[in-house]
Amino acid sequence: MLGKLFGWLRPRPPAQIPEALWQQTLASTPFLAALNTSEQGRLRTLAERFLAEKEFSTAGGLVLTDAMCVAIAAQGCLPVLELGLSSYAGWVGIVVYPDEFVVPRQTMDDHGIVHEYDDVIAGESWQGGPLLVSWRDVKMAGEGYNVVIHEFTHKLDMLDGETDGVPALHSGITRTEWETTLFAAYDHFCTRIDNGEETWIDPYAAEHPAEFFAVLSECFFDAPDVVTAEYPELYRLLSRYYRQDPLSRHPAPTAHPCPPAPRASRFS
Repeated sequence: MLGKLFGWLRPRPPAQIPEALWQQTLASTPFLAALNTSEQGRLRTLAERFLAEKEFSTAGGLVLTDAMCVAIAAQGCLPVLELGLSSYAGWVGIVVYPDEFVVPRQTMDDHGIVHEYDDVIAGESWQGGPLLVSWRDVKMAGEGYNVVIHEFTHKLDMLDGETDGVPALHSGITRTEWETTLFAAYDHFCTRIDNGEETWIDPYAAEHPAEFFAVLSECFFDAPDVVTAEYPELYRLLSRYYRQDPLSRHPAPTAHPCPPAPRASRFS
């Protein structure tokens, strides 16, 4: 059925990213341009390997280009720059929609009645299946909003078989430590949202611990000053997990005069 819905451009983009395209990708993505020369070089190599292993397709009549594939690969590989591409094992496909798209849902109420509805979303990650993103939202990356990092973070979360906000942890971080720190921050954030507080961090993070992990990861890489200011212990934990310190790449605090507009972003 998927083959009838999605328009396949090619099984693999070019193995090597042309220099001009790589520089264009960096220039259009400030948090990638902020990486030092060594980090940019390793990210490029990782993105090339990613492009060689994954398959891109489109939906909704979108014409896929090398620039789209490289933009998604570069942003998606940033979280695993120090973790390795094996963190994205177990899935192959990436489907790119031109804009937000509709996914049919079913839910059962307390009386056992099944309700069907359509969910308009900007991205979704399927356990053992493809990752879906809206190209319009990919291009909106910035100010702590990044649908690519959000959905790729869900893939990290799914690596241990559960989408619960607790990824497969490496040495030095225990599950108890992770849950204690992340869930404390999550509970605090949910209380803020319940009290009607306007936050710079997207309120969607209060939906579920998995969404909190994904949204805070977006901010961690693109607006690290927000995370370290509001949840310093969580910032330090994410820094240990990703083995990166994005704040060191942004010595001058970013001005965040008002919260960004809420956006659609779901996982399954």
